[in-house]
Amino acid sequence: MLHIFVDPSAMQGDFLIITGEEVNHIRNVLRMKPGDEISVSNGQDPAEYRYGIETVEPDRVTCRLRFVKEADVELPVRTVLFQGLPKAEKMDWIVQKTVELGVTEIVPVSMERSVVRLDAQKADKKTARWQTIAEAAARQSRRAIVPQVHAPMTMREAVACAGSCDVRILPYELSEDSRSTRELFDGIRPGSSLAVFIGPEGGFAPEEVEEARAGGILPVTLGRRILRTESAAMVVLSWLIYTLEIR
Repeated sequence: MLHIFVDPSAMQGDFLIITGEEVNHIRNVLRMKPGDEISVSNGQDPAEYRYGIETVEPDRVTCRLRFVKEADVELPVRTVLFQGLPKAEKMDWIVQKTVELGVTEIVPVSMERSVVRLDAQKADKKTARWQTIAEAAARQSRRAIVPQVHAPMTMREAVACAGSCDVRILPYELSEDSRSTRELFDGIRPGSSLAVFIGPEGGFAPEEVEEARAGGILPVTLGRRILRTESAAMVVLSWLIYTLEIR
């Protein structure tokens, strides 16, 4: 079933008016017809709205509300990923997969060992691209919201930004106490917020770890093996899913 995100202003009583690029997708790509059903999220509440298509016109699709389903699809913890900028197209993949796993916000971070350096113009283009990938992944995974991808920050800015989160962690290969990591995850409660710092391919510089520690961010271990930058965030999110949704 097609799942789309719409602006709440398009939802007028029992009717939904779809305009823009989505019309071409519905009309010409999927060839949907009156009577077909679509799933809709407005990005503001966790409900899933089911609409039946009433009319399909060249510039708009009109739908009527059939029922509202409480969509319990979001992680019960607001999770903000502070991702050290990786090489090539790895960030595309990180955005896609972490959105599928439930991340709430993504903040690219320019770290000391980041090979990629973005000027303002490139940063704007990359951020727009990553936001488009996030929306596509949110649609595919039937999320209730589209996670926001922020403009890249420095490490100092990221540490300050993370200060509002209840729990702040930095997976680090030199951390060894797996018991404390397990206890930390077991102590995370629904309704809280979590900041996760992931280094680039070369890892964190020692000075960055100390800067993070001074800002109240706790270095933790994710196991005995060294993870790639594109794997580490997914391990954290998988751990959250297991701790909060499955057990």
